[in-house]
Amino acid sequence: MTERKMCKFYNLNVPERRSGDTGLQNHGGNEEDDRHTEDPLAPYVPPHEHKLEYSYWMWFSRRPPARELSSTTSGYRQALRMVGCIGSVEQWWGLYTHLSRPYELPPLSDLHLFKLGIKPMWEDPSNVNGGKWVVRLKKSQTERAWEDLCMAMLGEQFMVGPELCGVVLSVRFQEDHLAVWHRTASDVAAAGRVRDALRRILQLPTSMPIEYKVHGDCMRATASRAPDPPTTDNGERST
Repeated sequence: MTERKMCKFYNLNVPERRSGDTGLQNHGGNEEDDRHTEDPLAPYVPPHEHKLEYSYWMWFSRRPPARELSSTTSGYRQALRMVGCIGSVEQWWGLYTHLSRPYELPPLSDLHLFKLGIKPMWEDPSNVNGGKWVVRLKKSQTERAWEDLCMAMLGEQFMVGPELCGVVLSVRFQEDHLAVWHRTASDVAAAGRVRDALRRILQLPTSMPIEYKVHGDCMRATASRAPDPPTTDNGERST
């Protein structure tokens, strides 16, 4: 969604992006504190701002090279870095204008926009019984699709309420992946609504496949490939 369309969607005058405002930067608060915080307190929203239905946090992670995986002790959890926390449209726009665009991120990088209190990990209580829909896109399609997906989540366009957990952008070498995580893999109806909304939001042709992955299956598959119970990222945690 472009800045003009976003303004129209929310009926807001949002700030223009300043020249040079790119890169992954922390939005509010000390970066080191935010990286390790376990307190999912909702951010303060001033009365003049347009409060979102849910508060969110944005995370960044990058998979270490394969040669380093075996020496990574705390693995995936340690690789997660909080980028910012938002509770209003204005706070989102302030964060989004400082984020690197997909084409600026190196391969094996991931951005995770999740509801506050839900970490982008299979083992999180809100995710452990859930699953995700994954769509693979050409590099030229990623930026617009990722923006549309974030706007749709913030604007409750999936219309499944608390069933939705988060959305993920995974930058890979040949193509990029977008994923939508939800809470209950056994709820076929809810999973179907998420899939249909994803196809509608991204205007995907019916011929384009959308893959479904159950988090529990991913955890078991990872455990079976490792000599010890793993905590490291296998490169597919966020796709």
